[in-house]
Amino acid sequence: MYVAEVPNRSSPPTFLLRESYREQGKVKNRTLANITHLSRQQIQLLRRVLKGEELVSVEDAVRIRRSIPHGHVQAVREMLDRLGLPGLIASRRCRERDLVLALIVQRLLHPSSKLAATRLWSDSTVAQEFEVADADVDELYEAMDWLLSRQQRIENKLACRHLSEGGYVLYDVSSSSYTGHRCSLARFGHNRDGRRDLPCIVYGVMTDSGGRPLAVDVYPGNTANPTTVPDQVEKLKGRFRPGEGRDRRRPGDAHADSNRHVAKTAGAGLAVVSAK
Repeated sequence: MYVAEVPNRSSPPTFLLRESYREQGKVKNRTLANITHLSRQQIQLLRRVLKGEELVSVEDAVRIRRSIPHGHVQAVREMLDRLGLPGLIASRRCRERDLVLALIVQRLLHPSSKLAATRLWSDSTVAQEFEVADADVDELYEAMDWLLSRQQRIENKLACRHLSEGGYVLYDVSSSSYTGHRCSLARFGHNRDGRRDLPCIVYGVMTDSGGRPLAVDVYPGNTANPTTVPDQVEKLKGRFRPGEGRDRRRPGDAHADSNRHVAKTAGAGLAVVSAK
């Protein structure tokens, strides 16, 4: 038996199941069934069976040894793309950008150290998505150094995206305890975690009026809050200045502001709204 395809002029072809036989020494054919109603895939399978090919079901041919979770990785990556984060980090794709993005995704899914991140990548598709499965912890730290060198560029892009003429920026200072021993910024100071037995690191964050981060600065743990204000003023009147003569108000941290630093801010052409 075999499947014969009979062409029709302006219509789809007809498929017939036929059988060859001999009669008085001559080879003849007879039609057993019209199988045109079958799908093309079914017709192809029937052809293969009639040729003697042994077909195996997918369940029998494929064994799933391990299923790596992917949905949560894809969801986070799509959100990063919507936010335009890859372009903020670097306009062109490179190894360092892929490593940084992989670290960000891993941080959101399972916060851990850099060393632990390289081990946790085997539990999801993060490494495959960004093609960094071969990265070791030293390369991750090199990528962090590369990211630090691009901090001002990233902050400038964020300012251009979110700041507008006459708009507000928000600034606040906080701190985090440090349990290690090799950070040059870790000092004993005003620890907002309430841990007087641990040194801390001070950091100031500037955001737009909607709370979207624009810039961050890190200071030694014994830094007084008001002394961080001039750095923010310099950013606003220097790097974060889309136009001249703009009214840039800076709502500030009640603890960070002092008369002397408010005077410096006013002298730079900035208005200050301080929470007291």
